[in-house]
Amino acid sequence: MNLSIIIPLYNEEKSLIELNSSILNVINGMNINYEVVYVDDGSDDSSWKQIKELSMKYNFVKGLRLSRNFGKSQALSAGFKVCEGKVVITMDADLQDDPNEIPEFYQMILSESNDLVSGWKKVRYDSLIFKNLPSKLFNWAARKTSGLKLNDFNCGIKSYSKDVIKEIRLTDGMHRYIPVLAKNAGFLKIKQKIVKHHPRKYGKTKYGADRFVKGFLDLLTLWFTHKFGKRPMHFFGIIGSLMLLIGFFFSAYLGIDKLFINSSGRLITERPEFYVSLTTMIIGSQFFLAGFLGELVLRNKKIKSQYKIIEKT
Repeated sequence: MNLSIIIPLYNEEKSLIELNSSILNVINGMNINYEVVYVDDGSDDSSWKQIKELSMKYNFVKGLRLSRNFGKSQALSAGFKVCEGKVVITMDADLQDDPNEIPEFYQMILSESNDLVSGWKKVRYDSLIFKNLPSKLFNWAARKTSGLKLNDFNCGIKSYSKDVIKEIRLTDGMHRYIPVLAKNAGFLKIKQKIVKHHPRKYGKTKYGADRFVKGFLDLLTLWFTHKFGKRPMHFFGIIGSLMLLIGFFFSAYLGIDKLFINSSGRLITERPEFYVSLTTMIIGSQFFLAGFLGELVLRNKKIKSQYKIIEKT
């Protein structure tokens, strides 16, 4: 199999026939073996019915139906697990991504030996206040924390070598940071390509303004797990050690002062340094405990899928 196209979707019944026809027209001229994997992320319209009809009509169409709406990350994970192509392309089902981009994305992986190529919607047809400006801020923060010089981390259309999609693991919300996950996994040949962005033709966006807040929190999580995910004690232990050191310093100061310098002065419990010492030692101990628990969880965790497939075509 030369190419797999993975399309996660949620309630996109009006666009599927047109999308599939556009993909068919583009790829038929490429003379390659390919598959299109539609992942229905718990739609409550007739999307799955249309996917089944398409799979009966076209042998290159596959379908996965998830038991409920797990989110885009898990829908992509399900598609990544079953796809067979040497090159994998992901795109959205709302017709805003242009299927005519597929051949160039395919060649940028196959001929130029890139690991990942991410789309860049340089000209966008979205709300300026609720999408464009927050997206620019979000992408700026992602560039600063990851070191990747990409302008659009969350563009739906991307292409990957098969090694990349079999290596990275998507947890909830992490589809926004697939390029960062790929880089952290050692895939360094990551490029971007300017793509054509179309206005939404049917329905309305499934994402609200809160996705940017969640996106920034996910970015912090990704940075932390990359830095300390393998050894959480390195983070919690350093803070715990610092807090304990401060606590022991104040305890020693209070003891020496009371025994040798000012033995007739105030009781130790009446001095503010006592409470600083007590608080920092308690907090330091808690950080150490958190580090130990993190190490135990890390060494005993079992990786399992966070989605459930209830039907296939």
